Amino acid sequence: MFKTLANAWKIEDLRKKILFTFLIIVLYRIGANMPIPFLSSTLESVLSSQGGSILSYLNILSGSAFSQATLFALGVSPYITAQIVLQLLCVAIPKLEELSKDEEGRKKIEKYTRYGTILLAIITSAGYYALLKSYSLLTNTGVFAAVVIITCHVAGSSLVMWLAEKIDAYGIGNGVSMILFANILARGASVVQSFWGYLTEGTVKGVLTAVLGLVIGLAMIWFIVFMNDSERRLPVQYAKKVVGRKMYGGQSSTLPIKVNNTGVMPIIFASSILSIIPTIDLFVEQKEGGFWDHIFSWFSSDHWFYAVLTVVLIILFAFFYIQISFNPVEVANNLKKNGGFIPGIRPGKPTSDYITKILYRITLIGALCLAVIAVVPLLINVCSGGSMSGIAFGGTSIIIVVGVILETVREIEAQMTMRHYKGFLD
Repeated sequence: MFKTLANAWKIEDLRKKILFTFLIIVLYRIGANMPIPFLSSTLESVLSSQGGSILSYLNILSGSAFSQATLFALGVSPYITAQIVLQLLCVAIPKLEELSKDEEGRKKIEKYTRYGTILLAIITSAGYYALLKSYSLLTNTGVFAAVVIITCHVAGSSLVMWLAEKIDAYGIGNGVSMILFANILARGASVVQSFWGYLTEGTVKGVLTAVLGLVIGLAMIWFIVFMNDSERRLPVQYAKKVVGRKMYGGQSSTLPIKVNNTGVMPIIFASSILSIIPTIDLFVEQKEGGFWDHIFSWFSSDHWFYAVLTVVLIILFAFFYIQISFNPVEVANNLKKNGGFIPGIRPGKPTSDYITKILYRITLIGALCLAVIAVVPLLINVCSGGSMSGIAFGGTSIIIVVGVILETVREIEAQMTMRHYKGFLD
């Protein structure tokens, strides 16, 4: 990985992309530490008392901006949710599906996504203001103060969306993933401090907690790297053909299908959807011990139903994402045009059906691997009675960090290969 980055740094074009991405991340971190008006205190004490709640997860994804109530407190959550909604509508509405198939149509969908982001930011900002007000963290709760605070957070979400799109256009990697990556790394110091606190407790429980957390973290990193490098290779044979006095074709090749073909997006999508109901619970008052209080408690991170729903949503989003990112019919047609075929499978529709069947099996395995990584820390937190709340969302954080690193390195390698490829004319 370090060798790849060193080689990429020597190429002027890639060096500019890396520096641009770094600059955007620095600008984002400045906004994530910029306080809003009328704030008397932060949410740090609230989060520390609630342990591994959904608030803690939102705080992780925002790089502690959520707990500090800064300009970028909402992070990329509204933008991710808007992308999910638009992608689902593209599947459900034929008109949007047609738009997604050409360049001009995709630009319109991107415009709709921006509008959706602003709408969701307004709704989420209102809820966040209600949360701050309910904990008496504001110096002024009048109408003017509410408008200013909500406007600041909507503007912050719009700026985050703009920064992510700039990374997509001029930088390296996926903009949303890179911002999440930077946010999680920004909390590295607090994670180290938590581990050190367990070790210095002077108790057997504290030492065991720190050691167990470290072992689980290292095991997850190894498992994620192994999963990202795993693939199913379908054999492809190219038919021989004679052109003039020369014979072409006859070579054997493979069609690789990666186990984790969807990357980190299913787990990010699932986490964003699961955060909606707990967010509603923040500013909806219900009777303690009543029906709605019982229902909302099911969506707490220390409840078994939350873990089950996480598994289900990760699997569903993995299949959904593979449907919009991989087209077996197009792959089969390309093989047929180039004289290629899978041994034992007829070209055309039988080939596309066979690739689809293999793709679904591999996607299910990859989705289950993602689900295990996301759910194991949650189950450990549930079984420990909340005493290990610090690692409740550790699996999600690790897979985002490792996944983004691997995807970025692969993109850099692909761009380096493309720039060094001379072509058959040379």
